[in-house]
Amino acid sequence: MRNVDLSLYLVLDPVLCEPIGMVETARLAVAGGATLVQLRDKKATTHKMIETGRALKAALAGSGVPLIVNDDVEAAIAIGADGVHVGQNDMPVAEVRKLIGANMILGLSIGSVELANALDPSVVDHVGVGPVFPTSTKPGHPPAIGFEGLAAVTAASPVPVVGIGGLKLQHVADTLATGAAGLAVVSAICGQPDPASATMELAEAIRRARR
Repeated sequence: MRNVDLSLYLVLDPVLCEPIGMVETARLAVAGGATLVQLRDKKATTHKMIETGRALKAALAGSGVPLIVNDDVEAAIAIGADGVHVGQNDMPVAEVRKLIGANMILGLSIGSVELANALDPSVVDHVGVGPVFPTSTKPGHPPAIGFEGLAAVTAASPVPVVGIGGLKLQHVADTLATGAAGLAVVSAICGQPDPASATMELAEAIRRARR
């Protein structure tokens, strides 16, 4: 397992990214300071995930920014991605770890102190915690936990935490104040008129919050 810079975690959304595509959005975001990119396309087949993932991997080559694949372990392995992120209703993390080996990054979505207490840090590298706020990019999500909930889960987690769910530029300081290692964003970058500039603003806000 690896140490990863979780500070500005871009989760790609195929609909929001449609004007310029997920690959170009990721390339511009990484140029602007994104530290991690997740390919998330709930409606894509494994074949399509592999096709898009390989294009993303080529676009990120040499940047040092890891590529994580959401849910689809088969696609992640075929792509040669840096890691996988799964949710509570996906394949159990112990099974995922067996399939991907010790060196790939494994992230898990959680939203409660109980789930944080149940984490095995020898299996999971980090957790995405939320939703902090309601979000339209993930229909049917559990109730929002707010910053208070994020802080409670972060305190209980034995692995680094990324806050997720409706987070924007104005939420950077409050997110990091909970003890989270970073924040995952979707619409704060995807679909923005200038994804690179939007990312640079987020990265600068993170630097300011950490001073």
